[in-house]
Amino acid sequence: MKNKLISIIIVNWNGIRYLPGCFQSIEKQDWKEYEIIFVDNASTDSSVLWVKKHYPKTIIILNQKNVGFSHANNIGYKKAKGDYILFLNNDTSVSASFITELVKTVESDETIGGAQSKILLMDKPDTLDSVGAFLTPTGFLYHYGFGKKDSNRFDKQINLYTAKGACMLFKKEVLNVVAVYGNVFDPLYFAYFEETDLCHRIWLAGYRIVYAYQSCIYHKMGATSSLMDNSFIQFHSFKNRIHSYIKNLDSFHAFLIIPFHVLLSLCFAWYSVLRGNIRLWIAVHKSIWWNIQRLSDTLESRNYIQVHIRRRRDHVFFPKIMKYPGIRYYLSFLFKDHSYEE
Repeated sequence: MKNKLISIIIVNWNGIRYLPGCFQSIEKQDWKEYEIIFVDNASTDSSVLWVKKHYPKTIIILNQKNVGFSHANNIGYKKAKGDYILFLNNDTSVSASFITELVKTVESDETIGGAQSKILLMDKPDTLDSVGAFLTPTGFLYHYGFGKKDSNRFDKQINLYTAKGACMLFKKEVLNVVAVYGNVFDPLYFAYFEETDLCHRIWLAGYRIVYAYQSCIYHKMGATSSLMDNSFIQFHSFKNRIHSYIKNLDSFHAFLIIPFHVLLSLCFAWYSVLRGNIRLWIAVHKSIWWNIQRLSDTLESRNYIQVHIRRRRDHVFFPKIMKYPGIRYYLSFLFKDHSYEE
């Protein structure tokens, strides 16, 4: 197992202040067979010069413009030579055995296609950023453990609907199976929900996504998104979520979940207006209109996924990836109160 190559793909956009901590922690890994593929999205800071100077063996890819998180990872993936592909955010610091534990978990069962580490907040290392997420009947995700104090109740391997893009490892052979027209991430997703779209396809192909609790990293949550306008973030988040469900759900669940999700999204938009945020209202409506305009192309992608990737029906694996949270959970995100019980 130890002689297998890990391709670590790090996408960067003006992240110089986070790179020393990230690269130095990778250097301390007990897993030594790895390559780092650094994909820079036209940064205007000294990120690229710093990597060239301090880590000259790094494979550096320079994009001429900011192509977003999804497509930058696609570009890096096509250069990767590893048996495993590790997507890692630039604003992370990793524990010495995190790769070993991820690989150990993925290798433990041939049905496991990918795994996520335990992700703790860099500024609050006793608090969870993510244990992964589950699907809900509303179409919104249930972020298990988000904002909770870390404890032994989070120290067990569980199935996840989706890993979090900050740190997730996949078997390359599985990614090859679920790629759509050669891309593992949808290039139409500038950012947000791209990892969920990928993980959904992995479930469709007959594999599982799991939480590898013994693998631990620390994440400066929202470091890159803090540089972006919130309405821009919400547009892509709502747009990509709807687009992903149209492509990936079977017909029954598509008609069950998507209309309800769109209705709730519109309710959120009008709630934003009541709070004086017209830009969020515009972002949500713009995301819905984007999907209407591109429906024909989306249905073409859906046909590819349903014909070439799907190997099992939704009702077979939905019991493993679906949660049914109460209203308090959804209100917690509106009011930024994470005191709800798991």
